[in-house]
Amino acid sequence: MKPILKIFLNERLVLTIIISNILVLFTQGYYHPGEKSYHILSALDFYITLFFLVELIAKVNLLGIRKYLQSGWNKLDFLLIVLAIPSGIKYLGNLEGLDLSFLLALRVLRVFKTLRLFKFIPNIAHLITGFKRAIKASFLVAVAMFLIIILIGILSFYMFKSWDHEAFKNPLISIYSIFKVFTVEGWYELPDSMASGKSRITEILIHIYFSAIVLGGGIIGLSIVNSIFVDTMVSDNNDDLSEKINNIETKLDQLIKNQLSDETRENS
Repeated sequence: MKPILKIFLNERLVLTIIISNILVLFTQGYYHPGEKSYHILSALDFYITLFFLVELIAKVNLLGIRKYLQSGWNKLDFLLIVLAIPSGIKYLGNLEGLDLSFLLALRVLRVFKTLRLFKFIPNIAHLITGFKRAIKASFLVAVAMFLIIILIGILSFYMFKSWDHEAFKNPLISIYSIFKVFTVEGWYELPDSMASGKSRITEILIHIYFSAIVLGGGIIGLSIVNSIFVDTMVSDNNDDLSEKINNIETKLDQLIKNQLSDETRENS
């Protein structure tokens, strides 16, 4: 029995199945439930879910439940497979007298099965560690940026609320409008629409105001947050490099000392 179960533990096979599942879910989106192709793809999705379920059973059988759950990746696999089970129940739900219509909303959870693909990324544990470290380092700066957006949004609301502009109808919409300006994408559209029909001086002041927001927040501010995030994420690599350089310097110093010591002995 165990040799058969080990087939389901082949990492290349599992990776192939995960990629196939992504293709099935993608392709199925182009068909409607009444079409034959849709039912074929649903069947494939069901059997892929069944494969993952057997894989889970195989791992628990070989490792034991306690050892299996010691791995964070195994816990993630278990959760994703559980989330995909409603999809399989719905596929088998054509039984007479059994109403499983409530599972229709849960079928979207089957997409989460494909998240298992991340465990096959090389050095993923190292990347996750760096990501966590970067989040911690940039969290306060990100919060500060968020508060700045809120303050500027509220300020802009009171400045432009009498203009009857859609972007500043209330404080929440105003904050969202300023957030869009911070992202830089299409930032010029808002000041252009606001300056339309206004005097030349008002038009210039509007463009200066929003240009300052883009420069200070969208370019400089977000660049600072991004640089802190990236620098912290790769700092572990920099630390390793610095340690290697220090080790090389130590060895060179030792070689130089040994060389000088040998020359002193020869001269004496």
